Amino acid sequence: MKLIIVESPTKAKTISNFLKDDYMIISSNGHVRDLPKSKLGIDVENNFQPQYIVPLKKRKNVNNLKKIAQGAEYIYLATDEDREGEAIAWHIKQLLSETKEQKLKAKILERIAFHEITKEAVEEALKNPREIDLKLVDAQQARRILDRLVGYTLSPILWEKIAKKLSAGRVQSPALRLIAEREREIEKFQSEKYYNIVAKLKVEKESKISEFEACLTKINNQPIEKPGLKDKEKEKVFKILEDLKKAKFIVKSLEKKQVNKNPSPPLTTSTLQQEANNKLGFSIRQTMFIAQNLYETGLITYMRTDSLNLSEKFLNEASDFIEHSYGKNFKEIRRFKTKIKGAQEAHEAIRPTSIYKTPEEIEKKLEKNQAKLYQLIWLRALSSQMTQAKFEAITCEIEAGQYLFKSTGSLPLFLGWLLLYPEKQKENPLPVLKTKDEVYPLKIEAIESETKPPSRFSEASLVKMLESLEIGRPSTYVPIIETLKGRNYVIKENRYLKPTEIGFLVNDLLNKHFSEIVDFQFTAQMEENLDKIAAGEKDWVSVIKNFYMPFKEKVEKKEKEIKKNFVEEKTNEVCPICGKPLIIKMSRFGKFLACSGFPECRFTKSLKENNQDLNIKCPKCQTGEIIKKRTKKGRFFFACNKWPKCDFALWDEPINKFCPKCHSILVKTKKGVIKCSNKKCDYLRET
Repeated sequence: MKLIIVESPTKAKTISNFLKDDYMIISSNGHVRDLPKSKLGIDVENNFQPQYIVPLKKRKNVNNLKKIAQGAEYIYLATDEDREGEAIAWHIKQLLSETKEQKLKAKILERIAFHEITKEAVEEALKNPREIDLKLVDAQQARRILDRLVGYTLSPILWEKIAKKLSAGRVQSPALRLIAEREREIEKFQSEKYYNIVAKLKVEKESKISEFEACLTKINNQPIEKPGLKDKEKEKVFKILEDLKKAKFIVKSLEKKQVNKNPSPPLTTSTLQQEANNKLGFSIRQTMFIAQNLYETGLITYMRTDSLNLSEKFLNEASDFIEHSYGKNFKEIRRFKTKIKGAQEAHEAIRPTSIYKTPEEIEKKLEKNQAKLYQLIWLRALSSQMTQAKFEAITCEIEAGQYLFKSTGSLPLFLGWLLLYPEKQKENPLPVLKTKDEVYPLKIEAIESETKPPSRFSEASLVKMLESLEIGRPSTYVPIIETLKGRNYVIKENRYLKPTEIGFLVNDLLNKHFSEIVDFQFTAQMEENLDKIAAGEKDWVSVIKNFYMPFKEKVEKKEKEIKKNFVEEKTNEVCPICGKPLIIKMSRFGKFLACSGFPECRFTKSLKENNQDLNIKCPKCQTGEIIKKRTKKGRFFFACNKWPKCDFALWDEPINKFCPKCHSILVKTKKGVIKCSNKKCDYLRET
């Protein structure tokens, strides 16, 4: 019997569909060993050797692996081809090698890897087994050990100086810094009014288009500073409007040129997460969960990659498909080169395993969100092999005395790849014009606007920023964001990430006392060191030693210097249980009221400022009011303020209107849909 060990049951099932009966495919269900949670688990005095254990929940599965392996003639380790997968294969080999030699019949314990789970790819991998790449294993171990050292060394300081159950991380802390600094930019931002003078113009000669708009850009040949004329120049604005009432509008210049737009490259982990977030509204975690399933069922190539490579087989397949479906003039074989440092060019970009598995063909076999993500990947990969889109760009300058207006337009000449993967294009068709033509104003107005603060980070824009700063790698973006949300350092409001009070406190302490941990350049340099370990250019022990020794020394020094960042506050309220004064304390979920008699009395109460009153009477008890609250895991919900006497609660936000069918209160979902809160009622309407 030939045994193939993979990480997931879905992957095992897919492979078993196209291998012969003499193969047995089983799953390790992810990692089989890890560092213990109860202690550091790293022998700092002995070259930082990790002290791995088999977690309790993994022991049954590991024992089953060992038992099955005893009857195998050949054992193949077919985990994913990245550092994480290589490490899982190494751990499995270590555990199986512990089995007594006389019981383990298999003489060969080999590593096979493939970028896609297809019959051809798996069979090719079986023909070309290799040794486990210990350089990749070292890089994964180094990342795990570094993260454990930082987390287990810094976190106790946060517990002591701010609140219990907080954590600091090597890559999560710089990400938190980005979000916190952006929020402070927004808070400090002072909006200013400005004006743009826009003329609606008309041509009198016959033309398909007779009206168009132009914007004032120069006065006496001096450009108007962006974004426009300031509020303090309001008198100047009035004068311009008066002057223009008497002016003739003459076409001064007209420029036409062809603009070509190349297709976007195929998707990588980062761009997949960004596109799915922006176009489909998927969270980063949701995207990767769905992509993992598409990969394990053999529909797409491996989804953790920073490479833009596409196989020659796919390039030829895509070229034939485009010619047959759209015509010869739409196809153009393109090869892309990634600009990301340390990108694994041997890997491929994310693409469908076969371009002939069209979204329409497999839609019925997939769940709704799986079909959406597959279509996104399929369209992006195929459109990357299509010809340029071509536009005619027109710039028209119109003189009105000392004032110069400009109007720009764009007309599609040939859609090319945009036929398949449309993007927002600013089209502003202009009438047929010639220089010295007179045009006539229909309306001239000063449009008032206000400068806007920078936007908060969405999950997509945060991933883009992390990638540009070279913080983290494809496999780390999800854990970074999920840890920040899970620790309640940030919350999501209308798809944007906002730091909480506790998030600010943690960021400020780290920024002030451990600046290197939140320093973007330092974090990027550490990622580069991990890449060099993977390439065999650096020794993992020396990398960790060079970081940890001065870091540990600094932590010990700072532990004595840092004052408590949050001091408990007294209140005028008393405990309803024991009568002692209530004080304001801090937890990772923010401030709360607690009895000063703790631990004898454990009474706690939410602060009013943490609950938001919606001014909606509770529909159940008719005496309480609905308030917005937060669970211990940081998730928001809506409940009656008379709890526990009234247990009314909802996940979706209630509105003060009632269902026309069953009279239950209506709620507004995150997608903006109004529906009935009664699960048995099907009332639904768009906002």
